[in-house]
Amino acid sequence: MEIILRADVKNLGYKNDIVTVKNGYGLNFLIPQGVGSLATDSAKKVHAENLKQSAHKEVKVRATAEALATQLGTVLVKVGAKAGENGKIFGAVTAIQIADALKKLGHDIDRKNLTIEGDSIKALGQYVVTARLHKDITASIKFEVIAE
Repeated sequence: MEIILRADVKNLGYKNDIVTVKNGYGLNFLIPQGVGSLATDSAKKVHAENLKQSAHKEVKVRATAEALATQLGTVLVKVGAKAGENGKIFGAVTAIQIADALKKLGHDIDRKNLTIEGDSIKALGQYVVTARLHKDITASIKFEVIAE
């Protein structure tokens, strides 16, 4: 079964992609959730026309994402956390705190687009988080966990 995605789906595809999925997944999850629509011949024609019209907008969005990626490569984000004497922090630093710290610096990146190796940080120090800014563009952001 072919589905036209209306939103990004992790491990499946990005918005406006035409993907092949099993019938049950398409009919029972993607379509009822509003994440995809059935890719009939007429829907494919409409989809192709919409993609053609939005191609010039895509170039502008891609250029903005590339500029943001180069800018974020030079930024060092500081995240504060309560820590014990040996450098272990109470709790963990997650993508939510990093997204909030980036927002304070003027970069609005959704926490769902941030990927930390190991899902969370539990000690003071410097780390790297990967931010997906566009379908093909990612940026590595350096951040430091400091004691409050």
